[in-house]
Amino acid sequence: MTKWKLALTPALLALSFTPLPAAAHPPIPERGDNAEQAALQADRADILAMAGNYKVRFDMQESTPWTDDYLPLDRKISGGHESVRVIEDSGTKIVLQHLLVVTTKEGESFIVKHWRQDWQYEPETVLVYSDTGEWVAEAVDPKRAHGRWSQTVYQVDDSPRYAGIGEWETQGGVRRWRSNWTWRPLARRDAVRHPVYDRYYAINRHSPTPNGWIHFQDNTKMANVDGKLVPIVQEYVLNSYTRFDDYDVGAADAYWADTKGYWAAVRAAWDALLQREGAIRVTEEAETGTVISARLLEMGTEIHKGELAEADAIAEARRLIDGSSTRLATASKQAEDY
Repeated sequence: MTKWKLALTPALLALSFTPLPAAAHPPIPERGDNAEQAALQADRADILAMAGNYKVRFDMQESTPWTDDYLPLDRKISGGHESVRVIEDSGTKIVLQHLLVVTTKEGESFIVKHWRQDWQYEPETVLVYSDTGEWVAEAVDPKRAHGRWSQTVYQVDDSPRYAGIGEWETQGGVRRWRSNWTWRPLARRDAVRHPVYDRYYAINRHSPTPNGWIHFQDNTKMANVDGKLVPIVQEYVLNSYTRFDDYDVGAADAYWADTKGYWAAVRAAWDALLQREGAIRVTEEAETGTVISARLLEMGTEIHKGELAEADAIAEARRLIDGSSTRLATASKQAEDY
């Protein structure tokens, strides 16, 4: 079986009705130095303002079926408490780490290291989802990167999920960042239901609000049918972050204080894998995302509880990450042989 590449397959050519990223985002006109700096600082302020403590509402709705034999799933609403922290700010790169605070029936707080978002101003490359279990660095035309930010979203174990590039702008009095069209694998909420579709083609928007911010996703859920990608159903996702401090915020900060060294090493291990192999390849399963995520998260909790030394956890994490590409390559070879 020949492994398809996103940029070259007939499946992607079948999506010619979709605007190409370059067409969707024409170059930003040249501005004077003062205007450039003012725009950069305004963008930074909007990104940094996403840090804080929040009550979060996740609202997901499959809406329009694109085939006559698909029945959209019922709307799903969930929520929780989330602390978002700035863990890196170099001026043109900002990294935000999300931490879910879950309260048990016994009143104890449990921390789930959640997603991470990296913002890069005028990026040279963007890490894109190119095939099942594979992400590659794609060069960005400097003209297209000018004045724009990429947002790369990472999963709970710091493996990649999706990335896009866009401009912070004000339209109709609303400040927003909008990505280009991006590919991404299924979220666990869908994967566990073993649906007919197997990936998303999506646009993301972020907007500050008077009491927090929103993340809106416009997802086309796609399936590979006889070697051709076809749309199955449209989904709208609105994640609302409302500023809120009346939960165990201290538990999130204590967890991060205990584990930030470990997670920095995990991020570095993924980066080293990308540098060494030119791609990140992972095996995913519906229940957990990547097959190594459960153990990586578990070790963070063990460090926080004082049950595992950081150095030992880092050594094991590196072995797991370095072996992730080998496992996927073996699985792919077995599939081809079959």
